[in-house]
Amino acid sequence: MTRYGISGGRQYMKRKKPQNRRTSKRKPKARNHAPRTLRQYLAKPQQFQEMWNSVVHVISKMRSDRTSLTKASQEFNLDPGIVLKFGRPALRKQGNGRYTARPSDRLLRILALPAREGIREFATRDSRQASLIGEYWNAVHRYLETGERSALRRFDGKRVKDASGKKILLLTEPDELDRLGSAGVFSFETIYARTA
Repeated sequence: MTRYGISGGRQYMKRKKPQNRRTSKRKPKARNHAPRTLRQYLAKPQQFQEMWNSVVHVISKMRSDRTSLTKASQEFNLDPGIVLKFGRPALRKQGNGRYTARPSDRLLRILALPAREGIREFATRDSRQASLIGEYWNAVHRYLETGERSALRRFDGKRVKDASGKKILLLTEPDELDRLGSAGVFSFETIYARTA
């Protein structure tokens, strides 16, 4: 800024000294971005992976049971604010301020799929694919418990698409499923590969 003054009848300019501005040396805060690929998910700490699995579980629960964000979050022992932070794209805010799950979403889910070599991890960013895999697991479980193959036949020749776009054939061959079942490969506590 320039200031003007008069000295002995002569006009002179007094220049204000520039202020020394401190440049910020602080590093930007590392943010926990939502993972979009299996690699990004696996690069996160175990605690984040567990939290992320719970977030997608809450949203799936809200969608399938038409339950509230608060109630679904309580079931998975998770703060609703965490679900909003990471799962907001999958949620819709209603006029009364409550949240509902959208009909489908693009949040990353890490699931388990049976393969000839055992259980493999499967990453998808399509909630409809995740639901299809859930139905497939129900059919596999029913077959292994009862020998009834009618529900499993629905998945003969079906493929699911992973997060990278690769299509994977669902395993429906009774001999292979029997072999994997006898080897103790299956656990039906959850289809989510990394949830205890």
